[in-house]
Amino acid sequence: MDTKRSEAKSHTLGDLLAVARERAVPVVRGVPDEALSAPTPCADYDVKSLVNHLFQVVVEFQKLAAKGESDFSTTPDRVGAGSDWRERFAEETDRLVAAWSAPGAEEGTAGAWRMPARLVGAMALLDLTVHAWDLARATGQEYRADDELVPVLEQLAGTVAELAPTARSTGVFAEPVPVAEGASAFERLLGQTGRDPYRT
Repeated sequence: MDTKRSEAKSHTLGDLLAVARERAVPVVRGVPDEALSAPTPCADYDVKSLVNHLFQVVVEFQKLAAKGESDFSTTPDRVGAGSDWRERFAEETDRLVAAWSAPGAEEGTAGAWRMPARLVGAMALLDLTVHAWDLARATGQEYRADDELVPVLEQLAGTVAELAPTARSTGVFAEPVPVAEGASAFERLLGQTGRDPYRT
């Protein structure tokens, strides 16, 4: 195992998700109602549908942390369920952090595919990170990619490398986008998930 992978594993998923939460929740709170129909860097989603997708990830991955089964067969319209959706998202994200901080959450396997639990939790971490960036870009906000995000990026570099072949073949990831020489770790992560980090 290389040093960066080892360092990433020294952080619990609960710790990493807490860092991602601190960046995602302000972005979601900052989404104005008039931007809900705006396009996002995810071609299949406008802002409202991407918030609903991320909301679903945050809720369903709580079940996976407890070794339950998730349900992604439909995407509930949580944004349309009431004007307090921003606060409900924040509350559910708190629950996600707590679920993956619980003893045993990272142990064994999780989900119908019986994947390693830490990898499953890292998938939630990936969505909470890159989709928050997507929403920030779509609504003219800044995504805070500071030094505190470094352990998250170290974890996700390995996660994306592990998931990419399957994710690209199934259309979950687009083809990698080239990044500039000397690009930051966050820009490299975005490029590897098929996003243009220089998109304005």
